[in-house]
Amino acid sequence: MPKRRIEIMDTTLRDGEQTSTVSFSASEKLTIAKLLLEELKVDRIEIASARVSEGEFQAVKDITDWAAENGYLEQVEVLTFVDNGVSLQWMEEAGAKVQNLLTKGSLNHLTHQLKKTPNQHFSEVKEVVDLASEKGIVTNVYLEDWSNGMRNSKAYVFEFLEFLKSQNIARIMLPDTLGVLTPQESFNFIKEIKDKYPDLHFDFHAHNDYDLGVSNAMESLKAGADGLHLTVNGMGERAGNAPMSSTIAVINDFMPDIKMGVNEKVLYTVSKLVENFSGVMIPANKPIVGANVFTQTAGIHADGDNKKNLYFSDLMPERFGRTRQYALGKASGKANIQKNLQQLGLQLNDEDLKKVTQRIIELGDKKQVVTKEDLPYIISDVLDRTYEEKVTVNSYVLTHSKGLKPSTTVSITIEGETFEANSQGDGQFDAFMNATRNVFKKKKIVLPQLIDYAVRIPPGSNSDALCETIITWKNESKEFKTRGLDSDQTVSAIKATEKMLNIIIN
Repeated sequence: MPKRRIEIMDTTLRDGEQTSTVSFSASEKLTIAKLLLEELKVDRIEIASARVSEGEFQAVKDITDWAAENGYLEQVEVLTFVDNGVSLQWMEEAGAKVQNLLTKGSLNHLTHQLKKTPNQHFSEVKEVVDLASEKGIVTNVYLEDWSNGMRNSKAYVFEFLEFLKSQNIARIMLPDTLGVLTPQESFNFIKEIKDKYPDLHFDFHAHNDYDLGVSNAMESLKAGADGLHLTVNGMGERAGNAPMSSTIAVINDFMPDIKMGVNEKVLYTVSKLVENFSGVMIPANKPIVGANVFTQTAGIHADGDNKKNLYFSDLMPERFGRTRQYALGKASGKANIQKNLQQLGLQLNDEDLKKVTQRIIELGDKKQVVTKEDLPYIISDVLDRTYEEKVTVNSYVLTHSKGLKPSTTVSITIEGETFEANSQGDGQFDAFMNATRNVFKKKKIVLPQLIDYAVRIPPGSNSDALCETIITWKNESKEFKTRGLDSDQTVSAIKATEKMLNIIIN
């Protein structure tokens, strides 16, 4: 049995832009439109509402100019209104060729918002459709509030569909405007309509108010819907629309009788671009495109992946242009770390691996997130022990108060003997160094001079887990460097100093 081809219409640039606080510039809209059509390969894009603003007009003009040059003009759509042709005039001037005409899909909306009878409404719709035909503009029709129409005024919906059947329109679009449908209702309502009008093209437009957008889209396809309206990252008014990424993955994995043209490998790229342009951040746990969804945290899962990929599913990250990650934190085991080391091309023996694992767990207990890019720095810090530890900084108190010089009290053990001292300084670390010098004066040891102090986070790290401090010291004979690693800048400097103390005492 041949697969049934469905259309995917992306409405990120129209319905998605109704997300609170979001407004794309003309150049951003053009960039997203190109990516949606050329790379993601959706069938159609809805890019604007007619008559909104001069900026919106320019955005549409830019897109239609590009689309006309590249053979995409018939795939670019604009939302219009029953307004005696004013929207159509706007469209003509903007160069658009497909209108998505907003009409009333429930008797409740028609009666209380337009205050008109069905026959009055149908007559006005006909005038707009006929005018569009004269202008060479293709018409699709939205039945706004269709879902409540099917619940509460089904006779009106079918009267409207019977009228539309006789009109020169390409598609009838059925929106769950308020996101109120259950999956069973989505299936039943669309099946009832497709059974009666099998030759008409029906799109389903899901909203996500109950987090049922993907389920409703899936059920609508089972019932025979010919197309879906989706948005990147599920953007849209209130709780948003059915999200592109999850819906595409669900269709590909659970609906083998359906085919479509969307290139799922580009979903993540498009998602990140829209995130950056919109300023609406993707939740870390959002399926397919969230930061954490291909990250194994538990060590047992990483161990299972090493043993016949026991924790893999059909949702392989490579499908979406991503890679599997193995989180580093307090739940990490050696398997997680080994996976990250493999990706970096590094190897450690069992003893060193155990030390590094313990250090990562310590950081995790501080609620710090450790990234793969941090690993070389942790390894360097943990394994940089070419000396016998004869000096230990046991404890310290750092104080910094307004109007008073910073001060430090420190306890240091040198070759089994413990000393305490306190001092002030120009900053907390300077006060710590002054107190440490006071301790070593008791042992008649002069500390080397600090000549350089550099602080950085590991390049490529996107976490706040680690801060590396590299200090250059100079004594009578040479210069040398020590490094410290911690989530706190001052503590990392103290750790670098502790290494220096061990070097000079040895």
